[in-house]
This record gives sequence, C-alpha cells and structure tokens, in this order.
Amino acid sequence: MSQRLKLEIKAPDTVEGHDLVVLVSDALTLSGAAQEAAGPGAQALLARAAAAERFKGKAYAGLTLPAPEGAAYERLIAIGTGSAADRGELDFVKLGGVIAGRLAAGRSAEIVLALPEGMVEANQAADLALGLRLRSYVFDRYKTKSKDKDETGSIAVTLRVADPAAAKKALKAADAIATGVVLARDLVNEPPNVLYPEEFADRAKKLEKLGVEVEILDEKDLKKIGMRALLGVGQGSRRESRVVVMRWNGAGKDEQPVAFIGKGVTFDTGGISLKPGAGMEDMKGDMAGAACVVGLMHALAARKAKVNAIGVIGLVENMPDGNAQRPGDIVTSLSGQTIEIINTDAEGRLVLADVLWYAQGRFKPRFMINLATLTGAILVALAQENAGLFTNSDELAQRLTAAGLATGETVWRMPLGKAYDKMIDSKFADMKNSSGRYAGSITAAQFLQRHVNDTPWAHLDIAGTGMAAKDSEINRSWGPGWGVRLLDRLVKDHYEG
Repeated sequence: MSQRLKLEIKAPDTVEGHDLVVLVSDALTLSGAAQEAAGPGAQALLARAAAAERFKGKAYAGLTLPAPEGAAYERLIAIGTGSAADRGELDFVKLGGVIAGRLAAGRSAEIVLALPEGMVEANQAADLALGLRLRSYVFDRYKTKSKDKDETGSIAVTLRVADPAAAKKALKAADAIATGVVLARDLVNEPPNVLYPEEFADRAKKLEKLGVEVEILDEKDLKKIGMRALLGVGQGSRRESRVVVMRWNGAGKDEQPVAFIGKGVTFDTGGISLKPGAGMEDMKGDMAGAACVVGLMHALAARKAKVNAIGVIGLVENMPDGNAQRPGDIVTSLSGQTIEIINTDAEGRLVLADVLWYAQGRFKPRFMINLATLTGAILVALAQENAGLFTNSDELAQRLTAAGLATGETVWRMPLGKAYDKMIDSKFADMKNSSGRYAGSITAAQFLQRHVNDTPWAHLDIAGTGMAAKDSEINRSWGPGWGVRLLDRLVKDHYEG
C-alpha cells in the first residue's frame, strides 16, 4: 500500500508550493483569504478562464489554470462549492477527494479553506482532509518495476485554516477513521496466497497496540466450542480456519457492548460446487466483511470511542479437495440446528451462523451487525449503489439508513418474512443452506436470522459494495474499505456515552 499524502495544517498567511487550491462559489469571486494568497491578477484570470471553459462554480466542479505572472506558485486550481443556498449540503469529504484528484504526485499544494461566508470550520477541514487521504490511497505493494516520480511521488499538502489548533484536534478523529478504511482496503486488496486465515488473524492481532483485546481461536478451540458449520466450510483447505474476537473497552465495565460480525472467506472457489473460472480471482475479496470489522475496530480504538465494542470474524478458505464438504452433507451448527448442504458455494452463511450464535451467547450485546459479501443476487437487486439491509429492528434500520446518507455508504432495506423463511426448510434437516435461484439474498438473510435469538440484529449484504468497487471521488481502489465510515458514524451518533 502507498499512502501518498503528507499533510500539514497552518494559518492563512504566506503560501508557497506548486499548486494553490481555492474554493469558489457560483459567483466565482475569490474570498479575501483566497485573494490574498492568489495575488494580483488571479481574480481576473479566473474570470477569463471560467468564461472560456464554461466553469460555473458548481459544487465539486474544478478548473485548473496557470498561475498569474509573478506568482510564487505554478498552478491555480479553483474548486466549486455551488450556491450559498446549497452550501449546507456540501460534503467536505467528497470535496477533499475531488481536490486530491486534481493534485499531482511529487508536487506540493496549498489549500486555502475559505468560502465567501468565511473560513471553513475545523470539523469541515477535518472532513476535507479525510477525503484527501482516502482519494490518495494506492495499493502498489507488489509492483516491482520503477515508475516515474511524477506517478509515484508523495503529495505534500498544506491546509490553510483560521484556527489550526482546532483543526488539528478535529483531524485526530478523522485520521483514525481514514487509517481504519485504509487497513480494510489493504486487507481486501491482498492476494489470497498472502492473506489466508492464519495471516489475517495475525494482522488483526496488531490491534493490541491500540489497546484492543484480541483473542484468536484455532481449529482445536473451534471444535471444542462446537462451530461445526464454520469448520465444514474450511475442511477442504490446507489452511486452518480461525475465529478472531476483538474487544474495545471504551466505556464502563457494566456498559453493554455493541457487536460487529464479519464474514472472512479469504478465498472462495465455491468448493465442490465449483465456481466458473472466469473472474474467480475476485474471490480473494470474499472477506470484505471481516476486513471492515477489523478496520472499524481500529477506527474506534484509535479515536478512543466511548463505547464497548466487540468485533468477531470467521476466517476460512473454501477449497475443493478430497476432504471438502459435499452437497448432501448435513452438519450441526453451534446453535444445535442441523443444516443440509445443498450448495457448497453458499458457504458464507454457514460461517456467520456459528459466529452470530457465539457472539450473542457470550457477549449479550445491545445489537449485532454482520457484514458479508454474501450473494450475487444482491447485485441483481441493487447493483453497486447500495448494500442490502436485512434486520429484525426498525430502530437499527432507521439509524443505519441515516448513517449511510451521512457518509455516502448507503443501504437499502430488504424484506424478511415467513414465506421466505419457509423456502429454506429441508426434507432431511432443520434447514438447507440454499433455496435456489429466487430471492437468493432474502433467503440467505432468513438463514442467518435462524441463528439470532431476540438480539436486535442487522445483516448487510455488501457483495456489490465491498469489492470490485466503482470509482468515486474518494476511492480508486478495487477494495474500497466499505462500511468502516458507515458503522463508525452509527456508533458516534447513537452509542457513545
């Protein structure tokens, strides 16, 4: 991974650097601080260039032009913020990503955070810095050929703000979230020969440096506990399965924890029900749910969130050797319920079934939220625009929806019901792990719900959002680290003391 951003925060005095970035409204008038930084002739130059390029100062639009003659910088970059009426809707994380997309590697940039109404507030500056960092992420660990410095050099960015001390304080929390997202992205992007269950567990163990308690359960432990559904998925692999339990104690000892559960299939061949070869390489990302949970636990600990949080991830590799699980097998889950295996490629729900039952029994959480790249069917329903949300709690649904709208990591609630639940009844066991083609995402969620008691619970199917991500203003990575910002916002808004 390469994080090509070096960031400083200073007061709006003399600026120096290759690029000067200013914020402009639809009136295209530089603020006082921006005018002072840009120097004589900048306003007239901007007006002429805007007319020639039909730049209207709309939110997130940009215009790059040569600096006025005699300026200490080389390029002037104007970024639109729209009209004053729309300013309240301005997303500063997205704005930071847009700015980062205009900057060049190996150069320095000064960003004057001034709007026509005045200097940008500290929390807005922190959000903008978060967007800068997320957009500047590149995963290039395995590239060995040298590249031009203009492509790989770091970007030195200075944010000019009214109150540097306040901005630096606000930036601490934003930096914790950014690092959590970056950690999740790194995990999803890693190749499966490098990131297998044992290695994944070892990386999660590094959270102990932040004060997170980390417990790794190996196959001997899992057999003793009775996680036979999870172990059945991994029994065809030479790599042993693992479950990792992470605990962040940021509130009082008696404070009931919140719990986050992640599917961590480090590579999914489909097992005996083998997937088609085309595109199978993408199945290295079938652990994006677990990656999110690890990134979230990092973010909560790094910003010292005032909450007790549990993260539990089930780590397996689904391979088709002579010991692999077969269609027709019947396994007994940790809950005691029996499961007929119809399709060995419907494996993630088997992992989550045991981990959900374990988490609710051991920790008695206020709620459980699980994340999983669970079904291709959710892509058919929602494409890559939203994660599918299934829940037994209207309150959780409302809060997750609001957090999604606030962060841009949006969710869409899908139905649950008795008719769908009946579709996973089995002739030979308590349930079957696949009901066939129709309502595939819903029946998978119904399967998970059978392993949840009365605990408020939500299942996020992130098959469309957790890997092979679309490019956005803040992400150019195959693995986007989706869900870290969503769940951090949920915790911050509703569950911190």
